[in-house]
Amino acid sequence: MLSPTRTITWTVGLLVVLLGMMVVSAALGPVRIEPVTVVKAMLNALVIPTDVITQSATTVPVVGWQVPVPGLEYVPVFSFDVPDTHQTIVASIRLPRIVLAAIVGCALAAAGTVMQGFFRNPLADPSIIGVSSGAAAGAVAAIAFPALVPFGSLHLSAFVGALATAFLVYAIATDGGKTPVATLLLAGVAVQAFLGAMISYMLVHSGDDLRQAVIWMMGHLHNSTWGDVQFALPFTVVGVLVLLSYARDLNVLLLGEEDAHHLGVDVERTKLLLLALSSLVTAAGVAVAGVIGFVGLVVPHIMRLIVGPDHRILLPTSALAGASFLVATDTIARAGPAEVPVGIVTAALGAPFFLFLLVRREVHAI
Repeated sequence: MLSPTRTITWTVGLLVVLLGMMVVSAALGPVRIEPVTVVKAMLNALVIPTDVITQSATTVPVVGWQVPVPGLEYVPVFSFDVPDTHQTIVASIRLPRIVLAAIVGCALAAAGTVMQGFFRNPLADPSIIGVSSGAAAGAVAAIAFPALVPFGSLHLSAFVGALATAFLVYAIATDGGKTPVATLLLAGVAVQAFLGAMISYMLVHSGDDLRQAVIWMMGHLHNSTWGDVQFALPFTVVGVLVLLSYARDLNVLLLGEEDAHHLGVDVERTKLLLLALSSLVTAAGVAVAGVIGFVGLVVPHIMRLIVGPDHRILLPTSALAGASFLVATDTIARAGPAEVPVGIVTAALGAPFFLFLLVRREVHAI
């Protein structure tokens, strides 16, 4: 039986690691800032909404229409004495990027954990059903052919492309109310191949926009803003919390669909919810950061070796470990003389480590 104390201990410990990693990351850069000053600047950046602004609401173009989005008025919670330059560097430049890295890492690792349990395969990751390819297709289309995309936002175009791909794969694999896992996997592979061809065609005809599209597909957090955080945070928080509530059902599904049915789990409904929520959090992460590999593959596998296969502890610990991992790798990505996309760093670190696990025979069936 899972000990609540063990779950709390791991969760709190990894949360402390994440907060420490965020402070270290915010302290590093061309302008070095003392960690104590960083903590004060971070606390100064904490705000609470006090009013809704409707008169000067911003608008977002959607299918040719300008949709108004009400704004919020915020009040700071703390007011520590921090030099204005350091406060601006931490709160406006580094912290949005760090927070976004934590959100995206959490989303990808949580989705990867669910996908590995869903497919009962340690090699599964969030992109296995084509969500990342769908997001890439939407993003490249928005970059290379903006006149053909009905969404005025790159993030929105990638987000819709990801969810549309997940829905298409599910629709193809479902027959008579049943969705065999093997069929779902094969449908995902086929749709990924087709989208790959579409992306290649768009890249060939992207002209001067080729570099922007390629960098987006490598995965990056450069020029991240609080607007990116506001876009990804609600989907990630809600999606991960709901996934946590299905941790027990995911454990039961590992026994097989027939056994899960006899134990009272509505198998098809649970599979649909797990697939939809995993696609949602993956879409939110990929939409704002591009295609970042290995976070959803390596992190859940490592945490499974450490804490075991019980998703009631594996899911929250993987989410927090994924957040810390992406914050750390993004810090490395921007630490050199020339910044590189974070997806390059995650692949450069994740692939050799996963090969090491393979050589040590530490990759087991779930």
